[in-house]
Amino acid sequence: MNSSEMLAVYFIAGSQDVPENTLPEILEDALQAGITCFQFREKKLANPEKLAKQCQKLCKQYQVPFFINDDVALALKIEADGIHVGQDDMAIQEVIATCAKKMMIGLSINTLEQGQKAAHIAELTYIGVGPIYETTSKVDAQPATGIQLIQDIRKAGITLPIVAIGGITAKDTTAIHDAGAQGVAMISAITKATNRAQVVQQFSHN
Repeated sequence: MNSSEMLAVYFIAGSQDVPENTLPEILEDALQAGITCFQFREKKLANPEKLAKQCQKLCKQYQVPFFINDDVALALKIEADGIHVGQDDMAIQEVIATCAKKMMIGLSINTLEQGQKAAHIAELTYIGVGPIYETTSKVDAQPATGIQLIQDIRKAGITLPIVAIGGITAKDTTAIHDAGAQGVAMISAITKATNRAQVVQQFSHN
């Protein structure tokens, strides 16, 4: 699976995003429906290893890459497929020093300047750009960038694979792909869906 295929329908979630003890069940629904990547972003549990391993096992069953958000120690301990960090998490050079060659690395971008810096980091697998639209899933979300930031990154000649995130619904995906992103990431679009299979398929077919 190349990075474009991997980023196509990128699901992100942790226990804080779903009713108690339902994350594995919701993840399996999403895997069955065809998500192409999963990022375990846990902000509630003091010890998330058990839940992370449950999610990792499901991803392996469906041959979908399993990323961990921010927690480098956990990602290394359970041998995750990848680690994703934000601008305010561990410095990206530290992440590279401990994780490069062991797993894929994703980095969040909110400005063109951050994108230009990322373009010089050879070890990055992709960049997560956003929030594209206003989002309720992250309490500390940066201001929305719109698809303009994706277009600006591409106009600047930055060729890193992009996954767009933040308030995205299935109807937005065509415009996001047209702007130059390889895929879209979502939290609440899947966790709050009444028909998860239908939602994932809508994202897949746009």
